[in-house]
Amino acid sequence: MKPGQTQRAPWIVGVSGASGTPYAAAVLRALLVAGEDVDLVVSRASRLTLLDETGISFRDAHWQDDLRAWLARGADGKPGTFDVDISGVRHWSAGDLAAGPSSGSYPAKGMLIVPASTACVAGVALGLSKDLLQRSASVTLKEGRKLVVAVRETPLDGRTLRHLVTLDDAGATVVPASPAFYAGATHIQDLVDFVAGRVLDAAGVEHHLYRRWRGELGGGSRPD
Repeated sequence: MKPGQTQRAPWIVGVSGASGTPYAAAVLRALLVAGEDVDLVVSRASRLTLLDETGISFRDAHWQDDLRAWLARGADGKPGTFDVDISGVRHWSAGDLAAGPSSGSYPAKGMLIVPASTACVAGVALGLSKDLLQRSASVTLKEGRKLVVAVRETPLDGRTLRHLVTLDDAGATVVPASPAFYAGATHIQDLVDFVAGRVLDAAGVEHHLYRRWRGELGGGSRPD
């Protein structure tokens, strides 16, 4: 690092195999707009979900092209909706257990798992570290960094609820992928952005993804 340069300290974003890839895209876009660096880990299962939900194949050898196509896509499936600069993103293969985020000495601000499947929740809660996503989450917890888990599943059985309590006890913040309607949503993107915004709220990252509650009944039905 040259004199005067600041050390890169990214947010690690883990994408698991749960349905909800538009949530991950919205979080990634907002982090980049906020000027944050991102280390991206896309699990093997999530690549199948991404292909099913968007038609995009996420390939390690072509991750930049695939990521641009993904982040440019709106929640309604329309391509070219967003113009995104991905220069702040570094991609790590999910099978690379020697990657930077696998070590506590690697500088990072914290980690966001969005969406988080029940299998991912269980793996992190039990400390399995079966892939880089789970290992990075374990490292985040042991280093006392912010871990936000956006669980996306319904209904939740007792085992998953116990795993979520375990994560909460370990210091993670659990954010259910549960859209609200008081912000005046008129489009599917608004509902996606609300969840993404709540994930970023939990991480302490500024954004303008949704209209906040102002203490006025009926505010969601009025234009800004």
